[in-house]
Amino acid sequence: MKLKLLIVDDHAVVRGGLRQFLANDADYRVIGEAGTGQEALELIKSEHWDLLLLDIGLADINGLEVLKRIKHDQPALPVLIFSMFSEDDYALPALDAGAHGYLPKDSAPEEILEAIRRASRDEHYLSPKLTEKLIAGSVEGGHSQPHDRLSKREFSVMRLLSRGMALTAIAKTLCLSPKTVSTYRARILEKLGMDNNAELTRYVIERKLD
Repeated sequence: MKLKLLIVDDHAVVRGGLRQFLANDADYRVIGEAGTGQEALELIKSEHWDLLLLDIGLADINGLEVLKRIKHDQPALPVLIFSMFSEDDYALPALDAGAHGYLPKDSAPEEILEAIRRASRDEHYLSPKLTEKLIAGSVEGGHSQPHDRLSKREFSVMRLLSRGMALTAIAKTLCLSPKTVSTYRARILEKLGMDNNAELTRYVIERKLD
C-alpha cells in the first residue's frame, strides 16, 4: 500500500517538483498539497496522512509553530522538515518540537528519498553533514529566538498585542483582568528587549508568528 504524503510549502513550484519526483517512487502517493500553515492544519484534521513534508518559511504561520500544533493534536504523525533555512540553526529546534528529521532543500534526490523512508518508518533523519557537526560538537543547540523565552500565556498576549488589540479586549479574550494583561505586556517587552507595541508587531510579522 502506498503511503499518503502531504506537502506543505508556500511555493507551488516546490510542491509540484516534489510531487513529480515522488510520483516515480512506487512506495509513495502524494495526494495532498497546502500552501499555508492554516491549510495544512485543516487538511490534517480532515484526513489521515502517513507523512508530512513541512517547510518552515510559510506565508501565514511559522513552520515550527505549525509543527508544534500538529504534534499537540497528532503526536504520532511523522513530520519531516524540508527547508532552505540553515540546518545548523533550525534542525535541533525542529527535532525538539517533534520533527522526525530536517532536510535542506538543496539535498540530493537520493538523500530526500532516504529521509522520507526513515521518517515513514518512524525513524529520525539528519543529513550526514549535520551529523558530523554534532559529533564534532560544532553545533551547540540550534537557533534560539527571543520569543522562545516567553511562556505560553505571554506568547498568546504577544500575538494579540501585535494585532493592535487593546488591553481590555485582550483581557476579555483570555479571561484575564486588564491589570494582569498589562503585567504580561511589560514582561514580554522586557524579555524581547523592546520599548513599545510597534516594535512587537514588527517582530511578530517578520517571524510570521501569527
